[in-house]
Amino acid sequence: MKHIGRLGNSISVRIEPDEDGYIGRECPDPECESYFKVTPGIGLPGDPPCHCPYCGHTNEHKSFFTKAQIEYFNSVAMQKISGALLKDLKTLEFDYKPKGPFGIGLSMKVGGRSSPIRYYREERLETEVVCEECTLRYMIYGVFGFCPDCGVHNSLQIFNKNLELVEKQVALALDQEQTLAERLVEGALKDCVSSLDGFGREVCQIHTSKSLDTDRARNLSFQNISRARQQILELFEIDIAGAIDAAQWSLVVQCFQKRHLLAHKMGVVDQAYIKATKDSSAIEGRKVQIKPSEVANLVEVLKKLATYLVSALGNK
Repeated sequence: MKHIGRLGNSISVRIEPDEDGYIGRECPDPECESYFKVTPGIGLPGDPPCHCPYCGHTNEHKSFFTKAQIEYFNSVAMQKISGALLKDLKTLEFDYKPKGPFGIGLSMKVGGRSSPIRYYREERLETEVVCEECTLRYMIYGVFGFCPDCGVHNSLQIFNKNLELVEKQVALALDQEQTLAERLVEGALKDCVSSLDGFGREVCQIHTSKSLDTDRARNLSFQNISRARQQILELFEIDIAGAIDAAQWSLVVQCFQKRHLLAHKMGVVDQAYIKATKDSSAIEGRKVQIKPSEVANLVEVLKKLATYLVSALGNK
């Protein structure tokens, strides 16, 4: 069996990256089994373990092969084995011609072909992330996730990227006519609130095990920032305003209340707003005023608030 023998004790199969340089991975945890992609050769040195971006499961990289890749590996191995076996069997072919008037001929011919290879294509995903901690490029469904190399969650990174877009909106508004400028600033304020809400929910979600009530922690909302502050204090014993002063917290509350008016009252001031913010410049029945500088200041305060929350939860 010369050809079979040449295969040795193992068969090497190479995975080629897709057209964007990514290789697919799949979480081996049976309760997750989610798909993501990474670029090879970037990130931490050595051979660190792999982390699932979705559930945080950690294991060796070789345990994260996708089902399609494993099927491909097996088909390549079978193709090489069956091909080698056919070649060896071909060497055993013979054809004995009959001799004499009553002779009997005997022959053996080997037919068939080697097993086919089951090729696959990597899936298309939604979000590309470059980890700020280890520089690994990876792709995931959704937005938030753990870095597959260093395990750092990208929630703060994504939040800061969203705030960069808010800053660009505010800067753009300064060069526009009044109506368009107002819309841009209003949109920037709404984006600030929605970005913090998405960030805050995700951060609390991944730290629910540290809370006093996991069900409540999973359902936290940050759109009412004063209520969120109280709930986080109750659930995690953390004051999210711990890194900012009273004036900065007042700015956050006022801006979030203004966003509430924009979303539910067409921006018209009501008594609930005046009571919640004590905004002396507001007049009931008139449109709330939102200055570009106000949103720009809010961005800086929210950066401090978010950084402090991530640090405080991580240290619990």
